[in-house]
Amino acid sequence: MITLIIDGKYVEVPEGATVLEAAREADIYIPTLCDDPRLEPFGACRLCLVQIKGMPRPVTACTTPAREGMEVTTTNDEIERIRRTIVELLLSDHPNDCMVCEKAGDCTLQELAYFYGLRENRFWGERRQYSKKDNNPFIERDMEKCVLCGKCVRVCEEVQGVSAIDFAYRGFRTIVAPAFEKDLNCEFCGQCVSVCPTGALVGKLSLGKGRQKDIKRVDTICPYCGCGCNITLHVSRNEIIRVTSSPDTLNEGWLCVKGRFGFKFVNHPDRLKRPLIRKNGRFEEVCWDEALDYVAERLKEIKERYGPDAIAGLSSARCTNEENYLFQKFMRAAVGTNNVDHCARY
Repeated sequence: MITLIIDGKYVEVPEGATVLEAAREADIYIPTLCDDPRLEPFGACRLCLVQIKGMPRPVTACTTPAREGMEVTTTNDEIERIRRTIVELLLSDHPNDCMVCEKAGDCTLQELAYFYGLRENRFWGERRQYSKKDNNPFIERDMEKCVLCGKCVRVCEEVQGVSAIDFAYRGFRTIVAPAFEKDLNCEFCGQCVSVCPTGALVGKLSLGKGRQKDIKRVDTICPYCGCGCNITLHVSRNEIIRVTSSPDTLNEGWLCVKGRFGFKFVNHPDRLKRPLIRKNGRFEEVCWDEALDYVAERLKEIKERYGPDAIAGLSSARCTNEENYLFQKFMRAAVGTNNVDHCARY
């Protein structure tokens, strides 16, 4: 462990920690757009600049290793002037459409503008124009709102190992794009959407359905497989409009395409909500007690007439390990057959 001083406060952190991590450990706020504790430090946005005693100029807290006895100043008039200017420069090349932006109320850049009271911008000049819309089915990409923080590029490479997107061109023309600026064609896990600090990347299935006001959040478990990922359902007018996951859960906020975007079945008119039993050639809704009694009687009849090996059981990848164990135990011990299988896919 090493000890450093941040804003006059002694902070103890493990060796190898950055100044930003040390500040967070001491509940000292340093603004940032490009940092994510789950990703490698990048130092792109420059908002986390701090002053370190003995260094001639401010340095980025997210990429500077903490050292024994280091004295750090995270805020003063000079630092705040620099940070304010950085936000102004970002806003000078950013659409001013917060009133209709899907990310309003959950946008880091918007919060920084609010914090610094930036009603008008003193920087004027050419702005990036990128009207191309991506025809992929899940992710809306508005590159005019991109602040080039690199989070989407890094999560795609570091977490997913896919590298479906990267920085293209250089200087003022730099954008984040798939290869040859074609439509995004990946596994659509949506990790890029989850880390984007602005409205540059949002889910298409949620467009126009609701932002932050009057949204009910329900924490639950993803139903698609036995991994048990934690998810948060965002519900508006009794309809799920988006799915997110918190970084402090067992899946660290990461989800697959089904967990993040496969929620339309919940309100689909064809969804089965009660058990069905075929009566007189037609399916009729029944209660669970009647359905379970019916299944038990039919299994007993088949076993007595044809023997237990006339029965087979197929379990589900959507169940937990414990539920699948109970199912095979039921087939082997109660029914008396080894005809049990399991589809370990989605």
